[in-house]
Amino acid sequence: MFGRQEIEQVAPAIEMARAEGLDVSDPQPPDTVFLRATKGTYDIVVAMYHDQGHIPMKLLAFDSGVNVSIGLPIIRTSVDHGTAFDIAGTGIAREESLIAAMDVAITMSQV
Repeated sequence: MFGRQEIEQVAPAIEMARAEGLDVSDPQPPDTVFLRATKGTYDIVVAMYHDQGHIPMKLLAFDSGVNVSIGLPIIRTSVDHGTAFDIAGTGIAREESLIAAMDVAITMSQV
């Protein structure tokens, strides 16, 4: 009813990662995976859809979260909180997420 993406794309990607020696879990329920990650069960969470990842990230790390787009021919990182047009020019915006996004991009470029 909802398509075959998990069967045709996600499961093979998991098997490929495992074949390369990575410790990758099967798909996890999005309502608990982020909590488990914050408790140390996982080093990273791959969210398949925007809201699956952004909502918990904003709750857990609003000022330090980084959005990384995978599968592009370029390195693309960005702040995790949006453009903040409502506070632009007021002098109250925080730069932590921007600096974190730049740090991740630099680290990715050195691999």
